[in-house]
Amino acid sequence: MATNLTLAPAELPADAVEVGRIADAWGIKGWFKVVPHSSNPEALFSAKSWYLQPSERGAKTFSGTVLLPIRQAKDHSDTVVAWAQGIDDRNGAEALRGARIFVPRSGFPTTATDEYYWVDLIGLAVVNREGLALGTVRELLSTGPQTVLVLEYEEAGKVQERMIPFVAHFVDKVELPEKRITVDWQPDY
Repeated sequence: MATNLTLAPAELPADAVEVGRIADAWGIKGWFKVVPHSSNPEALFSAKSWYLQPSERGAKTFSGTVLLPIRQAKDHSDTVVAWAQGIDDRNGAEALRGARIFVPRSGFPTTATDEYYWVDLIGLAVVNREGLALGTVRELLSTGPQTVLVLEYEEAGKVQERMIPFVAHFVDKVELPEKRITVDWQPDY
């Protein structure tokens, strides 16, 4: 495949968060499909430029980090499609296949009260109402009807895992500045 893809090298911002990847070309005019890492990909829509890094696997049509100015990104059926400056045909869009998309965390839209980005919860300490440490948030899982906090903690010298539903019934308070989540949960649940 011959393409004249020219992307500007860039420095990945210190607060960059991976928000999706480019799946494939969409149509013949340079549009491409994006697989977002979130069910609500507002960061993709609000960013005027995306930082790209090549896929970890497969052919690489560029190296390092590059800046991709976005003309338009929108929902289309059950996917996200986008069109970027300098990508004007199917070959250009295909050359981006597999690229990982990063957006600076500082560019994310503001959340509503009691609404959080997953990336902000990872690494927070979780304590119960009695102040007992239950672990640190390692990841979050979407189980359909609810999100689950996956905690990591150490017991008898071994790393253990604990899961707590991230719902108002169990989560009393999220304090981002204090890097803490308080829950109504006991270690033996």
